[in-house]
Amino acid sequence: MRSLRSRLLALWIMLVVSGGATGYLLFESFQQTANARLARSEELVARACRDLADRYQFYVTGWGGGPLDDRLKGELTGVTQAALAGAVGVEGGIWQADAGSLAYAFPTYEGTGPKTDLPAAEQNTIREVNAEALRTARPASIRQAGRSQVLIVHACPLRGRLQRVTGWTMTRVFTAQGPAYNQLVAGLIVLALTIFGSAAWLARVLYAWSRKIARIERELDDRQDGLVDLPKVARTGAPELDRLVDALNATGERLSFERRRATAAERLAVLGRLSAGLAHEIRNPIAAMRLKAENALAVADGSRSNAALTAILQQVERLDTLLRDLLDLTQAREPKRAEVDLASFLQGTVDTHRELAAAKGLVITAGTAPAGRELPEFDAFQMRRALDNLILNAIQNCPPGGSVTVDARRRDNSLLLRVADTGTGISDELRERLFEPFVTGRAEGTGLGLAIVREIARNHRGEARLVPTPRGTTFEVEVPWRPS
Repeated sequence: MRSLRSRLLALWIMLVVSGGATGYLLFESFQQTANARLARSEELVARACRDLADRYQFYVTGWGGGPLDDRLKGELTGVTQAALAGAVGVEGGIWQADAGSLAYAFPTYEGTGPKTDLPAAEQNTIREVNAEALRTARPASIRQAGRSQVLIVHACPLRGRLQRVTGWTMTRVFTAQGPAYNQLVAGLIVLALTIFGSAAWLARVLYAWSRKIARIERELDDRQDGLVDLPKVARTGAPELDRLVDALNATGERLSFERRRATAAERLAVLGRLSAGLAHEIRNPIAAMRLKAENALAVADGSRSNAALTAILQQVERLDTLLRDLLDLTQAREPKRAEVDLASFLQGTVDTHRELAAAKGLVITAGTAPAGRELPEFDAFQMRRALDNLILNAIQNCPPGGSVTVDARRRDNSLLLRVADTGTGISDELRERLFEPFVTGRAEGTGLGLAIVREIARNHRGEARLVPTPRGTTFEVEVPWRPS
């Protein structure tokens, strides 16, 4: 499925392409109009030159000859004026290769008075086109394009008593003026204000929506307190998006409420299993104490009393440890968070268990801690308790010659504390219920250590897990680097 953003982007591209194509068509239409006007102007000057040749031929037919004086030039000027009187915008004259201009006229000139002077700026072009017509003995044309106009000069040979004489005509076609040009400018302005204005507006809307959607995505992703509750997203100011934001916030509140209900139900279920396990764990020490007491009472001389009392005290200590762990598990305490130097924290935790590990022939080491000025915040006492349980399990389950490693690392906004050993690992039947109370793989264990680890992690709005490894066992506690 295509997203709304991609569809709006496609619409924006279509608007830009449509505007560009329309502008191109307008420009091409103007160019074709300009080319048509150029073609008409070329035909006009060619026809005017033919009219001039006909008038000159008629004049020289009745001319008796004479010197090339001012009188003759005046008569030739009259011939030129008569020939060009009907050609609007066309000027021209008669040219002789040796003498230059013999006559010049611009009868349709719209100035303050008649124009009688040969255009000085175009004189070289006039000489060139006349020379070409005289050389080839056929009409010749020159077209010179400028920024706002095109100059068209045409020449044709003249036959008569005067030698090396040609007639020429000239006109200017303004390509950047006139109705067609004004229509082009008006069309482009309307196009810019409509299509390109719409494209710019759509681009602004698309950019604003993209920023707002990106902000919502960042707020949804920027969660430093684990993956439990949805964050409350701030309103964007766009009514359509705000309806989604309100629905999302309402859904987050309902999910949070249902999660708390599910947590409470889970605690009740755990309490039921806990009660059953607790009854089993308490009954065994009580049965052992009763047996020792009955045996001691059965002997009248009291010789078994000391041994019985010692065994009873051991069972009482076992019950005391069980109840203490049980209280730690069931009475969740709010963590007292503070900044912790991870390197010192890891080293102190490992040093506590170094003698026990050495006695079992194990090597325990503290791994590297993430560097940086920003220190994590957590309850050092509770987290040390969790790591103590994991380290004790690793030491007890690792054979002599093995090793235990405790390290810390940072992943995004989370702190990862790991305890890894090179032992035989955990059996498959225990993996699914590993963090439940009274689930243990050792006969002397209470099965509350990993449950306490998970409870401490959850109190920090984190989680504890068993990390799959090809060898040994690795437990990981993930908590927020800093609480939100």
